[in-house]
Amino acid sequence: MRVGIWFGCFVILLTLTVAPAPLGAAPGKDDQFEALRRFSQVVDMVETHYVKPVTKAELIQNSIKGMLEQLDPHSAFLSPDDFKELQVSSSGAFHGIGIEISSENGRLIVVSPIEDTPAFKAGLKSGDIILEIDGEPTAEIGLNEAVKKIRGPQGSSVTLTILHKGAQQPVDVTIARGTIPIVSVKTQELEKGYLLCRITRFNEHTTKELRDKLAEYNKKTPIQGIVLDLRNNPGGLLDQAVTVADTFLADGLIVYIQGKDPQSRRDFNGRKSADDYTQVPMVTLINAGSASASEIVAGALQDRKRALLIGEKTFGKGSVQTVVSLPDGSGIKLTTALYYTPNGRSIQAEGIVPDLDIPFVAPQSEDDKNLKDRFTFREKDFSRHLENGNAKKGKKGAAKSGADSETARAMIEKDNQLRLGLEMVKTLPKIRDIR
Repeated sequence: MRVGIWFGCFVILLTLTVAPAPLGAAPGKDDQFEALRRFSQVVDMVETHYVKPVTKAELIQNSIKGMLEQLDPHSAFLSPDDFKELQVSSSGAFHGIGIEISSENGRLIVVSPIEDTPAFKAGLKSGDIILEIDGEPTAEIGLNEAVKKIRGPQGSSVTLTILHKGAQQPVDVTIARGTIPIVSVKTQELEKGYLLCRITRFNEHTTKELRDKLAEYNKKTPIQGIVLDLRNNPGGLLDQAVTVADTFLADGLIVYIQGKDPQSRRDFNGRKSADDYTQVPMVTLINAGSASASEIVAGALQDRKRALLIGEKTFGKGSVQTVVSLPDGSGIKLTTALYYTPNGRSIQAEGIVPDLDIPFVAPQSEDDKNLKDRFTFREKDFSRHLENGNAKKGKKGAAKSGADSETARAMIEKDNQLRLGLEMVKTLPKIRDIR
């Protein structure tokens, strides 16, 4: 290796001369070895000449991080601590503020706040840009490092500098960290026999919570209709999306995933069960904050003609990430497949289009005029996204109690999508899903 050095304009230029490959060398393996040799040479140069001490192990780990992050917004290297945090968050209990974030061109983007968490109560919305964390610009840190800085002990605070979609000036939002609730399913009687089921995310307990709450209500009042609310649900575990959809579907295809190899297709089918709710009229609410597992459920219900979808086009994250553990406790999260709805639709970077496109109309106040514009960031807006592979008040006396009646009435009055959902589900007949 010959290194030439020259000075000019306060720059030192290191010129590396590499012997050319022999004439007539076969492509393929030789090209691969050439790339590996070039990588090794760069690592050696940086280790030797970088202004600060740096080890070869650090350089290789950072190279792995960069390699994965350049593939797409969802592939990433996980340090041992990151790997543990991922396992904890999937179980449904962790400390933080309660947002799903992603990275785009060095910007941190809020995919969706989790309902009833500090971030949700502080007014963070899908599409918000996080410019700083406690005064440190987010452009200087990676996604995993940002997650570490946002999370922290319960009761401590973090200050985020937020640029809301459509806003001209950023604002500082100080949020006290809390325990992110493990409860992922909430129900509310809208009218007698008509139940709102709000799923905030898909963790390992979601299907059990949903079935338990449906059964509990059904014992007291036969269910006449269900409004399934998946708005601002950032997703979660694939198996939970399948079993949630299966709660409302008879046996048959719910979703399938397929990677680069056509032979890698894997089907996920429903199973007949005595406690399924396959006959109850159903409306599903979606919006731009509905992502990943939420889109699996919405797509299956739509393709199988099981539910009427109302709201706005979903986020469009139709890719599957496989988490692989490494011997040192670290891991990688790698995009390995796309998922497809029963009719063979890949919604990657496209989203699920509702049957009735009804924008959310915010309550008329000065603070909420631009609310709709803050729900418009989707998967397709990532520069490295993967391309596609292919109304009325409750009836008097209907609620279980005066307090419940008032709660339902207030929810319906301020939420035009929910109001329409209730009106529509009351008009739908009992139906059988179509395979």
